[in-house]
Amino acid sequence: MATPSFRSATQQLRRQLGSRIVLTDPAARFEASFDSSKISFLPAAVIRPRREADIGAVLVLANRHRVPVTVRGRGTTLMGSAAPVRGGWVIDLRPLRRIRVDVEAGLIHAQAGATVGDIQRAAAAVGWFYPPDPSSKEYCTIGGNIACNAGGMHGGKYGVTRDFVVALRGFLPTGEFVEWGTATKKFSAGFNLRDLWIGSEGMLGVVTGAVLKLIPAPAERWTLLTSFRDETAALRAALMLFRQRVQPAICEFLDRQSVLCAERATGTAVFPGQAGRPVILLELAGSAAELREQKAQVLAWARAHTLAHRAARNRAEAETLWAVRRKCSGAMFELGDAKLNEDIVVPMRNYVRFIRYLAALKRRSGLPIPTFGHLADGNLHVNIMYHRGNRAEARAAEAAVTELMRTVVSLDGAISGEHGIGLAKTPFLRVQHRPAQVKAMRAVKRALDPKGILNPGKMFEPVRIWKFPKVAVHLPWDHK
Repeated sequence: MATPSFRSATQQLRRQLGSRIVLTDPAARFEASFDSSKISFLPAAVIRPRREADIGAVLVLANRHRVPVTVRGRGTTLMGSAAPVRGGWVIDLRPLRRIRVDVEAGLIHAQAGATVGDIQRAAAAVGWFYPPDPSSKEYCTIGGNIACNAGGMHGGKYGVTRDFVVALRGFLPTGEFVEWGTATKKFSAGFNLRDLWIGSEGMLGVVTGAVLKLIPAPAERWTLLTSFRDETAALRAALMLFRQRVQPAICEFLDRQSVLCAERATGTAVFPGQAGRPVILLELAGSAAELREQKAQVLAWARAHTLAHRAARNRAEAETLWAVRRKCSGAMFELGDAKLNEDIVVPMRNYVRFIRYLAALKRRSGLPIPTFGHLADGNLHVNIMYHRGNRAEARAAEAAVTELMRTVVSLDGAISGEHGIGLAKTPFLRVQHRPAQVKAMRAVKRALDPKGILNPGKMFEPVRIWKFPKVAVHLPWDHK
């Protein structure tokens, strides 16, 4: 798809901000043309701001010339959310990465380009804890996490990004500077537009900085790995644990296909003599007194409901237990060279119905669909594996993902828990939302972005992203 060059507007922008900020060389443009979806759309220029005010200047000029603007951090999103599908300009926020901890207030001030890993380390250095924990935390930026309301393994106990954002600052699509909230834990002065920006995927404004809430760092952690006869038994057991009001910091589930892939990748059985059994990996976190009480509960549960269980005696052993979880996603590519990675959410009451449905979908589609995810909040990663060059498999994958989304919504679930819509889930937005709801969202978009320049082509216009060719690149955070 050919896109306009916006040559005149780009020349004006370079004169205004300088050639060190506005990059037009082929290498910079290509690097900014795709995210982890690896679907490439070449922009006319890449802007790497030295200060936040540079962004306002970019947006003012973009509005004047109707230049599409896409904002990105590192580009770890899998949904095509940061791919500049209409060309134009890309604002790369990575240079804005300052972090400051307010130790007394338990708040952290971070610019949008700071990585989540750096934020967590800055908090931990002074005894605080920032819980949202996406798997790409060493690469993904807090601006990107805010844009898609990222979660991670800690979501069930602690919450997701939205639960830790106290205030935001940045620019409206028109280039006007705004602040939503203040660095206080209470704020009730006007409409809550802060939360409107969170999860809006860079379509309603550009976040340049955030004030984030911290919590005290847990004194102790304890890790337990458990195995089960089958997926139904695992999910029933998890529900039994939750009914006892045990709230693990992490509760990760891996089905049989996920475990088998990880075991083959590592050359080691999770539990000797029990190859390919589904597992649940639990981590408790809290004070020494809390853990003493909860450990006893969890061990009694494990003896009653699991085939086998193994506790870590120290953090080194805990890391060994976590290896199976970290290896499973990349190891799935032995089952196919393409993956539709769907981060769906299912209510706890429907866990067993869903896992039985998934077994039937595997049989009907003839495709491997390894599944893992966060049981404490119902966010499961369903991976439909196929070979891109095999037309029959590609058709089966498309049919399977469409059926999956309709079934998830029929079970009162959500088509995305932490990845967002971007391009990849655009065919399913209207499966989740009624026409009136989509109309309301589009009205908000028009009100804040009257010329439609900010991240256009996303969310509302159906795109079957799996039909696009992918660029052959290996990104630092790739599982494969």
